[in-house]
Amino acid sequence: MTNSTTLNKRKVQTKDQSKNKENYHQKEPLTASEEEIADSRFGPLPTIPKQRIWTRIVVVLGTLVIVYFTSNQDKTVHLAKFRDSVNNRRQDVKCAQDYLDEVSEFKGCIPANCGRVVMDHVITLEEADQLLDLASRGLSLGGGSGGASILDLHSGALSKDDVFVDIYSSFDIAQTFTQDDFALYIRLRRKIQEAVAMMFKIQSNKLYLTKPTFFSRLTSAKPVTPHDEYWHPHVDKDTYKSFHYTSLVYLSNYGTDFTGGRFIFDDPGNISTIVEPKKGRLSVFTSGKENLHRVERVESGTRFAITVSFTCSKKFAISDPTLESKKKTT
Repeated sequence: MTNSTTLNKRKVQTKDQSKNKENYHQKEPLTASEEEIADSRFGPLPTIPKQRIWTRIVVVLGTLVIVYFTSNQDKTVHLAKFRDSVNNRRQDVKCAQDYLDEVSEFKGCIPANCGRVVMDHVITLEEADQLLDLASRGLSLGGGSGGASILDLHSGALSKDDVFVDIYSSFDIAQTFTQDDFALYIRLRRKIQEAVAMMFKIQSNKLYLTKPTFFSRLTSAKPVTPHDEYWHPHVDKDTYKSFHYTSLVYLSNYGTDFTGGRFIFDDPGNISTIVEPKKGRLSVFTSGKENLHRVERVESGTRFAITVSFTCSKKFAISDPTLESKKKTT
């Protein structure tokens, strides 16, 4: 009897202890005031997951902002700097479809790739100086009132004040040019034609000189006529339907003879591909929309160059000028 009573008392005590443990682990939730006291004593409860989310949002937004602003900034690529000595430095670009469709009609005149090429060793410095002397003598007979003047030995067009005059009917050119001048002009034109054919892997005899082919003189003078605003982007094929290949020989030096006046291809993605003029440097390119370009406005000095243009169509061909054929008749 006594043992049974003792056993029952122990069972009751054990149950009471279990209840007390349960009550210890199942406390009543803290009131607002109690939470404030806990915060003041131990600090705010951790919110790490939310902080990580906000950090990631900030990082993503920051990245998007950086990408947006950098993608809208111009990017500059130098195809040829003045100090470079380049030999057949090329940059291939995808042909404009309308250009490719048209040129494909002329067998032997289809470029292996569209693009642009710079060469410093086709025209010598001596030849460039001779061309510059020829251009200077011709342009001295006129000159535009704005910042741009041209001399076209084929048509005889010469800038004079706000208009163009015919150099062959207005002047006795035998007093200005010699047979050697025209012989030099023709010889260098042929060298350029061979270089264009080689660079684009076409047949030289399928290329024809076309108009306009001309000397240019650019200064920082304020424009007077629309012809003086040479710095606007343009496509040669859109301006002159006969063009298929364009070439330029620079007759003065960027940075010493003039500032500004760099040749710039405006490429997709806000990319400016730059050629810095250098005396004797030859730059050639396909004339379609793949080569949208402009000449940077001259800031100081005088920039001389000659543009020599080629077509694949024989019907747009022009002949070389000669002194005898261009002499003023009396």
